[in-house]
Amino acid sequence: MKKIYYLKTCDSCRRILKSIPLEGFDLQEIKSQPITPEQLNEMQVIAGCYESLFSRRAKKYKAMGLKDQVLEEVDYKQLILSDYTFLKRPVVIIDDSIYIGNDKKNIARLKEDLNIT
Repeated sequence: MKKIYYLKTCDSCRRILKSIPLEGFDLQEIKSQPITPEQLNEMQVIAGCYESLFSRRAKKYKAMGLKDQVLEEVDYKQLILSDYTFLKRPVVIIDDSIYIGNDKKNIARLKEDLNIT
């Protein structure tokens, strides 16, 4: 399976998508086509936890006062499903590997695994 979850209005997502070959990837724009619970569960199995998929940079994170709360795995799951902005993006899945977010080391690892120099 080769899948990319992204947001078309996100500059980082657009930059990353331009830098990798997209042939063979199933692209899902998460605002127009929300993530299903099954898809999120698939991501969690590969990632190991919902927290690693959760974006603390989302404006709603501070607005909802979440930074002052202790969140559990079930909370991270519900928040991601309730609003697309809580998913750290892009999320790239290649078989049993997952690349979450736009961290330079993460993108470098993705490009290395895709044999891009």
